Amino acid sequence: MKRTITIVFALLMAASLAADNFPAVGEEAPAFNLSSDEGKATSLNDFRGKWVVLYFYPKDFTSGCTLEARNFQRDIDQYKKREAVVVGVSVDTAESHKDFCAKEGLSFRLLSDPDAKVSAAYNSVMDYKGAKLSARNTFLIDPKGKVVRVFEKVKPAGHSEEVIAALDELRKQ
Repeated sequence: MKRTITIVFALLMAASLAADNFPAVGEEAPAFNLSSDEGKATSLNDFRGKWVVLYFYPKDFTSGCTLEARNFQRDIDQYKKREAVVVGVSVDTAESHKDFCAKEGLSFRLLSDPDAKVSAAYNSVMDYKGAKLSARNTFLIDPKGKVVRVFEKVKPAGHSEEVIAALDELRKQ
């Protein structure tokens, strides 16, 4: 009986740890190849040599996601000065992303992850009323393709400024 309880406890602990199993800082960022708002195949390797702000968000045209996208767009010149690109990922279609970019004047890429496989690789999937959506997490990836910072459950309002500050800190190292 004692051994059974120990095994059950160990399994529960492992499941609990796996629930927050983001790609580890210092590890290679999970590769992807997704369709963009422009209808083009886009992979992480396309950005090799640049800093990548890979942000996952739930849904185009919703208030929090719109605010987050607008703030990244507002600061896009600051990202360019830091040799960084901003890339958004959600389960929305490439067509929805195209419309969202047009409506909001977004100049950075939004990628479609309709089966949530890439979102899952970054442990950024959530269930909302029975549907899989991308969860609001951001990954800062260095020019060599390694994860250098993970921002969990971000708040859209001040997030872009938070990412820029982290970029500045990491670029000094």
